[in-house]
Amino acid sequence: MAKVVVIYSGGMDSFTVLHHALKQGHNVYALSFNYGQRHVRELDAAATVCQQLNVPHKIVDITAINSLLAGSSLTSDIAIPEGEYEEDNMRSTVVPNRNMILLSLAIGYAVSIHAEAVYYGAHSGDHAIYPDCRPEFVEKMNAVSLIANYEPVRIEVPYLHCDKAEILAAGLAMNLDYSQTWTCYNGRTHACGKCSACTERLAAFATNHVTDPLTYESDVT
Repeated sequence: MAKVVVIYSGGMDSFTVLHHALKQGHNVYALSFNYGQRHVRELDAAATVCQQLNVPHKIVDITAINSLLAGSSLTSDIAIPEGEYEEDNMRSTVVPNRNMILLSLAIGYAVSIHAEAVYYGAHSGDHAIYPDCRPEFVEKMNAVSLIANYEPVRIEVPYLHCDKAEILAAGLAMNLDYSQTWTCYNGRTHACGKCSACTERLAAFATNHVTDPLTYESDVT
């Protein structure tokens, strides 16, 4: 049984990756990061899922890096944009160098626990806006990870060439309960249904002809 680290945000993509790694029979160690995102709803969801699955889980506070990484609407006092991911205004949701930082920390953790791979949930729907979710980045980060330590660690991105709907389809085939995830960029009681994360999530459920189990603000107004 291989030991692996899964970067687990608590969102639906990493939730699917987590279960994918478990279904492969791996000994999974989940790793979540508090990098100063506007809310901790995803992290709370991640903690609950890992507790239910009896998966070892660490939440690491790296909020100190925000003194270096300004300008993202996910961490700074900038309005969360609405609309589709492909639109230029979604660039405000980019946290500078986020995945390289998180992967580097996860690789270090993997080396320390003698894990052979780090999994994360980049997918094709992210390619237009997020450079650190593109195949070129993954390929080069994997190459560096294999030589950066005495113990080589692979970067595994099982849904790199899938869109959100395809990831959801894979999760539904595993009978996953997506009420255990949080996607909305706003951390209110109910998902807003208007931010780009909600829009993409709702579209994925519509494509799969199933109802999203989360409650949206429009459902309670």
